[in-house]
Amino acid sequence: MSNEYDVAIVGYGPSGLVLASALGRAGHKVVVFERWPGLYGLPRLTHIDGETARVIASVGDLDHALRDALPLDYYRYFSAAGELLVELDWRGTSAGHPAHISMYQPDIEDAVDASARASGVEVNQGWSVVNLRPHEDGVEVTARPWSQSRTGQWSHADEERTITASYVVGADGANSFVRATLGIERSDNGVDDRWLNVDTEQLRELPEKFRRTTQFCDPARGHMFMPIGRSRQRFEVAVLDGEDQAAYEDPEFAWRWLAETHGLGPDDVRILRQVVYTFQGRIAERWREGRVLLAGDAAHTTPPYMGQGACSGMRDGITLAWKLDLVLRGLAGDALLDTYEAERRPHATAITDISTALGKVANTHDPAEAAARDEAFRTGDVPPPPPFPTLVAGVVHHDADGAVSPLAGTLTPQGVVRAEGAVGLFDDVVGRGFSLVTATAPALDAAELALLDKLGVASASLDTVVDVDGTYAAWFAEHGVEAFVGRPDYHLFWAGALADLPAALGQLRERLDWTVA
Repeated sequence: MSNEYDVAIVGYGPSGLVLASALGRAGHKVVVFERWPGLYGLPRLTHIDGETARVIASVGDLDHALRDALPLDYYRYFSAAGELLVELDWRGTSAGHPAHISMYQPDIEDAVDASARASGVEVNQGWSVVNLRPHEDGVEVTARPWSQSRTGQWSHADEERTITASYVVGADGANSFVRATLGIERSDNGVDDRWLNVDTEQLRELPEKFRRTTQFCDPARGHMFMPIGRSRQRFEVAVLDGEDQAAYEDPEFAWRWLAETHGLGPDDVRILRQVVYTFQGRIAERWREGRVLLAGDAAHTTPPYMGQGACSGMRDGITLAWKLDLVLRGLAGDALLDTYEAERRPHATAITDISTALGKVANTHDPAEAAARDEAFRTGDVPPPPPFPTLVAGVVHHDADGAVSPLAGTLTPQGVVRAEGAVGLFDDVVGRGFSLVTATAPALDAAELALLDKLGVASASLDTVVDVDGTYAAWFAEHGVEAFVGRPDYHLFWAGALADLPAALGQLRERLDWTVA
């Protein structure tokens, strides 16, 4: 069959937005179907990390996306008595950006949406996908308008549109139609926590304490607050088993809680949204069925205790984009798409597990257990948090014994460089996509140079590109290496001695299922 589109994306949240913009910028013909008539316009996520900021910069105007952003310094846990139990240091940088950032989600979505549309992506909002028909060489997608009646009911219109695409990505949320149509089940880690979110706009400058993410581990009723960028504030309150959700969504409850707990009233903040969420941790058992793939909450839902749910979804989008790009351009075989789940599933699962463990700290309701927890924090008898996950499979360099090589699968560094008169972050000055950074110019043969050219590798040698802030020299010295190859999603494929670069490029060719002679 002759397909009208390269990729059809179902859903236009964080993962769908990133995927659409990245593919559109790469020159592919992309169509999006999103059942809601517009972008949501209110925040769900409030936190991103430096890695995610780098991803956003690759698919949209980062200045607009973070125009109200606030770098975060600490995440604090207090006992019911107000005793500081632990203070997580969130200062520093990652991937060239603040390590932890509080931001306003609609700004990010507006920036990425504008980039997607400017690159030629066809965005159909108010259209709900109602049928998928996979074929050997493409997928038929049928959608209908989805609108609200005068009585407030949402329903499909009789109008119908069917398109064909080489690949379909279901980025349509936790209640994914695409996942259900494929009959894909999800594993459940047992999280079922209900919390009230009260999002507010600041009407005056609030006390300094509200600029930090702060968790109160009260067994009677946990609660917390966090900034939503510089201008807004979120307050969260646990809803206990057996309690009526509707009572917590009554504005009178929110104002009473804000006054009694934080001394805030209508002169201080304006309530933007008040809603009870049920936090869950679920992972789809398969992320690919032929030419249909899952991303974002359709593939994994994560409790919010790490602030990583949407970050994981955007990682899905940028990773899947570069793999689809190579396959659609005929540079890599279809088998490359199998590495998407192999890479992203363990990573997302690890984040979900860590988030679940952190949630247990915040949701301890037994007073005796809470007292034991508090004492463990006081005495330091608490195991350190697990390291942030890296890639453990897929398109990462492996040693001769089959193990992932040291540093492979971790994040590539990014610093300020000077090249051809321009000064700025590496991505802005040298380029995005695959990257090759070396201490000195490498000696490569014609085949290796051709591979770099086909991949569009952004290359920099520190004997010609100035390492302005010393990021790369320091990183090379710390790890005892002379070169690294980075992926378009900012994970390292390989790092090592300059003499080993040709062999590393040979393995990259193999792991990409490279099809070009």
